[in-house]
Amino acid sequence: MGTGMMAMACILGMGLLTLFFSEAKEQQRNPNRSPTTLKNAQSLEVTLDRNRQGHYLVNGTINNRTAEFLLDTGATDVVIPAALASEYGLRRGAPSIASTANGNITVYSTVLDQLKIGDITLYGVSASINPGMPPPAILLGMSALKQVEFTQRGETLTLRQLSN
Repeated sequence: MGTGMMAMACILGMGLLTLFFSEAKEQQRNPNRSPTTLKNAQSLEVTLDRNRQGHYLVNGTINNRTAEFLLDTGATDVVIPAALASEYGLRRGAPSIASTANGNITVYSTVLDQLKIGDITLYGVSASINPGMPPPAILLGMSALKQVEFTQRGETLTLRQLSN
């Protein structure tokens, strides 16, 4: 019986360690899973930390559905994998050709009713649906970023939405 209890304790311990290290690894991949907003009279600010690969990933929402964004100032639009676009109920609009690092591809236009990061909320954001792009990350391109100010200092990037 003692050997069985020892084996169970070892298995339980290994399970707990696996959960702990999985969470730590996810935190390194996306350190901005729960972005906080600094509110003042003039603006809303969300400060993001760079991940270990040097990218800015952040969780937010599209039309009130959870999304993970990869900030990409080189992308013209917000670019959504087709599989996620279906989950979000986005309709494919007109096709167009987009130039990517992997060559030219056909994408489909759409509009996001609402895109949110922390308390920063954008409305009517132009986006593209990319059938060849794998989930989960959505490229947060300039169609969204042009609606906010952003400043990079060291290992952080601050998004600022001015109050109207």
